[in-house]
Amino acid sequence: MTTFADLGVDQDIVDALAARGIVDAFPIQEQTIPLGLPGQDIIGQAKTGTGKTFGFGIPVVQRLGFDPAPGVKALIVVPTRELAVQVFEDMDMLTANRPTSVVAIYGGKAYEGQIEQLKAGAQIVVGTPGRLIDLAGQRLLDLSNATEVVLDEADKMLDLGFLPDIEKIFQKVPAVRHTQLFSATMPGPIVTLARRFMSNPIHIRANDPDEGLTQANIRHLVYRAHSLDKDEIIARILQAEGRGKTVIFTRTKRAAQKLVDELGDRGFNAAAVHGDMSQESRERSMAAFKAGKRDVLIATDVAARGIDVDDVTHVINHTIPDDEKTYLHRAGRTGRAGKTGIAVTFVDWDDLHKWALINRALEFGQPEPTETYSSSPHLYSDLGIPEGTKGRLVTAPKTQSVKTQRSGRGSDAAASDDAKGRRRRRSRSGGGEGGAAPGDATVQTEEKRAEGGGTHDGGGAEHHDGHPAPARRRRRRRRPTGATGA
Repeated sequence: MTTFADLGVDQDIVDALAARGIVDAFPIQEQTIPLGLPGQDIIGQAKTGTGKTFGFGIPVVQRLGFDPAPGVKALIVVPTRELAVQVFEDMDMLTANRPTSVVAIYGGKAYEGQIEQLKAGAQIVVGTPGRLIDLAGQRLLDLSNATEVVLDEADKMLDLGFLPDIEKIFQKVPAVRHTQLFSATMPGPIVTLARRFMSNPIHIRANDPDEGLTQANIRHLVYRAHSLDKDEIIARILQAEGRGKTVIFTRTKRAAQKLVDELGDRGFNAAAVHGDMSQESRERSMAAFKAGKRDVLIATDVAARGIDVDDVTHVINHTIPDDEKTYLHRAGRTGRAGKTGIAVTFVDWDDLHKWALINRALEFGQPEPTETYSSSPHLYSDLGIPEGTKGRLVTAPKTQSVKTQRSGRGSDAAASDDAKGRRRRRSRSGGGEGGAAPGDATVQTEEKRAEGGGTHDGGGAEHHDGHPAPARRRRRRRRPTGATGA
């Protein structure tokens, strides 16, 4: 294996990587770093999870020098907020032993903190196209000195319709610059973009010739499942032997939230990332998943490119993706950093045509998914699920029945009811013989306030502000027209 020191990387960066247990370089890094360090424009193509971030990040940090002058000198453009956070964390790690400052610029968060970091002189900016153009348009982001430019996950930018925004960004950076473009796939429009904005780029593909279209270290299982049985199947898969962190992809935001609630009720520690959540909530969910506080993450495709966690063992497609590229990006959340993983896909009866296209494009050789139910023996044997496993953890909280809630109140509740009854009887008794003393009226009023009574509940002659209640106007009954007296 080739180490980063062998590739000519500065010692402080090597030490920063070693502090995280990263010593050996991946194939894409071995090929791109030696070319990127002297300033060669690069088109890097490799499957997701193979270390592309360090492939472009190390040359960026090293080319800026140990202590660059304040101001934006490097720009890294990414398609999604989650990926912006991930790339920011990696770049921040690379600069841990030098004064270079990194800032993440993306939507869903307040402008003020990002603007303050820019004004403080951050040298490396990681951002999404929309927020970058917004701040540049307000003249709060100066890209005129950004001589290092990187486009990460360029094919996803194409899918999201960001190419016009990318062209606007390139108009704001210097004409003479070092440009790197990294992507898992390389469709025609991306190649055209590279020709327009790059100078004699070298196209590097870090794929093993015998690997095929999918990663060899990921096992793919495809089941034809009934929609009403999917939750039960998933709950049993989550109890498989050796199951670590798991990512479940759904097609819609509503389905993601519904599945989070369902798995939580079954006793699983699940979190969600989808478009209906605030950016802060999404970041908290991602942080809890990475830290191991939650071991199941349910997400829509918006988060597919930003889940960079090495120890994800299972990816489950609750609903089949629309095309083979989306499938590859979902499945690529597992089997990262050379580890093995399992990708399970559920195909509804109505989506068999989608699977036929994906199967043909990726050469799976499985045109007919196996019909599968939560009780199917092959489900247990395929995934190593212990015999007798059910879809609810033993420790899952059981919902208390309404009948139990009504009839099972303890002696404390009964005593409280008795005390309230006595207070109500005392408050009804008037002054005089056998009744409450006039001085008790204030006490009764305070008791009612403590019980949650209104500001004027009719129990006294005055409002709580001390003024007497207004006299009620008596309503006269009108006689019918033409009526005569007795």
